Amino acid sequence: MGKTVSIFNQKGGVGKTTTCVNFAAALGTKGKKTLLVDADPQGNTTSGVGIDKASIELSTYDLLIDGASSKDAILQTEFKNLSVLPANMNLAGAELELAESENRFSVLRKALAPIIMDYNYIIIDCPPSLGLLSLNSLTASDTLIVPLQCEYYALEGLSQLVSTVRTVKQHYNSSLELEGVLFTMYDSRLKLTQQVIDEVESYFSGKAYKTMIPRSVKLAEAPSFGKPILYYEKYSKPSFAYKKLADEFLKRQ
Repeated sequence: MGKTVSIFNQKGGVGKTTTCVNFAAALGTKGKKTLLVDADPQGNTTSGVGIDKASIELSTYDLLIDGASSKDAILQTEFKNLSVLPANMNLAGAELELAESENRFSVLRKALAPIIMDYNYIIIDCPPSLGLLSLNSLTASDTLIVPLQCEYYALEGLSQLVSTVRTVKQHYNSSLELEGVLFTMYDSRLKLTQQVIDEVESYFSGKAYKTMIPRSVKLAEAPSFGKPILYYEKYSKPSFAYKKLADEFLKRQ
């Protein structure tokens, strides 16, 4: 059976979607059949793997609201072992429509159930907020990875994030576990960076990944070409970092 992992942080701008796209692509290069689920109305994960959002016939919205088949909505990307369940701006209205549903927290879990066996890993890109889309994603997941920017403000949201996970476990998904914490936008020259790392490692003992994702212009450029960094700039530092992250993740399994 496949493992479902949400990439989640309530704070925006932490490299969440970047991690989703590149981590999933790295798992694909390791021979793992991987599905990206775009649960963010911005649809940046969808465009990040080269899918034109305007051409989508079925999206995450259709699964959640109209009961469309996940198998019908999945698109193959041009990248090794990587498929995507796409999203576009239609998804922005899903939270209001889901609010009226009796099983509003578990719609995504039900939609993904028929395809769990088809993939080694399902990676979900959550919105940077704790609404019904994020709650659906976390309810559908076995574990979550938290991308964390190496900056002071990242620490401020930690207690809130822990509280969120505790709430989801208590009410919606008792088996949800923290897979790991990933440091993004890493700059070894900054003293603050190491202070943040030390603080987080003491807070999440044994959960912080040793692999850290460096700041990179190439990493910021790659989405505009619709490619993960591993395919856009194969020999760049972030490309090696995401491959190393995939290795570290797989070693823990």
